[in-house]
Amino acid sequence: MRIAVYPGTFDPVTFGHLDLVERGRKHVDKLILSILRNEDKQTLFTVDERAAFLRDAVAPWDNVVVDAFDGLLVDYAERTGASLILRGLRAVSDFEYELQMAMMNRRLAPDLETAFLMPNEAFSYVSSRLVREVARLGGDVSGLVPPAVAKALEEKFGRGTRR
Repeated sequence: MRIAVYPGTFDPVTFGHLDLVERGRKHVDKLILSILRNEDKQTLFTVDERAAFLRDAVAPWDNVVVDAFDGLLVDYAERTGASLILRGLRAVSDFEYELQMAMMNRRLAPDLETAFLMPNEAFSYVSSRLVREVARLGGDVSGLVPPAVAKALEEKFGRGTRR
């Protein structure tokens, strides 16, 4: 069985993430969306909230599951039987960080491969950080995130003034 892990904070999940999930899941038998529990990172939504958003969004895909982890990704991948890490590259600015992480993961677990996918050009500029900022400032994020996430952002920040 080919298992891949797509790790991330997913705070919140965006249509860019889901584009990668939809395409990445076609290349493996099982794709695990793994929410990183990082106590040092201030997040808008709890791990449980992010997991609920993800589970709702990926419900149509029977080979995609949602989980959470802490510690080293390579250890988590070993525990789950994954042989592949899936990562997204939106822009050149993502590449240096992602390359460093991939090389470190290869050093720690030589048999664990990393595959990079680029999102559909319609989502190439979308990041969770940017979505949070637009929502905080009252902008409409409904075309960038699933409906449940857009609603939760409105509840956190109040209704947007620009539509």
